[in-house]
Amino acid sequence: MKYLFHNIGNLVSSTNIANTLTSNNRKTSYNTVEKYINYLKECFLIYEATRYDVKGKQHLKSLSKYYVVDIGLRNLMLNNSDSDIGHVLENVIYLELLSRGYNVNVGKLNDREVDFVATNSDGVEYYQVSASVLDSDKLKTELLPLQSIKDNYPKFLITLDEYNLGNFGGIKVINAIAFLLDKK
Repeated sequence: MKYLFHNIGNLVSSTNIANTLTSNNRKTSYNTVEKYINYLKECFLIYEATRYDVKGKQHLKSLSKYYVVDIGLRNLMLNNSDSDIGHVLENVIYLELLSRGYNVNVGKLNDREVDFVATNSDGVEYYQVSASVLDSDKLKTELLPLQSIKDNYPKFLITLDEYNLGNFGGIKVINAIAFLLDKK
């Protein structure tokens, strides 16, 4: 169960979880992982974010990602051994978007992934989340999926970086703490 929870906490698909368990000499199948994931969802320990094809404007049936309801529970299960702040930040932003009333999906655009496609009655917003984009290559990597979207909905890059990175061709780069404190 610890391996399963660890991999869910790292936001991966059922197939990746099954492969990771198998590579750690804990042979299992995709179906077994799916059963455990369904149990965790039914107990409200994790949420499922389905994939959304941004270009085709439709939901996809495969490659969902999973987010834990309580980061503290994740840390307890992992004995605080995994401190990947990027995954934790992505999970926190996912939960915040849900609490603001958005329906949140993971975006797919050709071979790129948009962390979140958030929709509500006001429309659509796109989000990328990264612990830091101070490295220019990392900034380019995080901006690329958002720059590839050819509509005019708001686009945001959320980071823990503390200084104002501004606006990149309509993509607003904002500090995660400021985002979390701004209750629109």
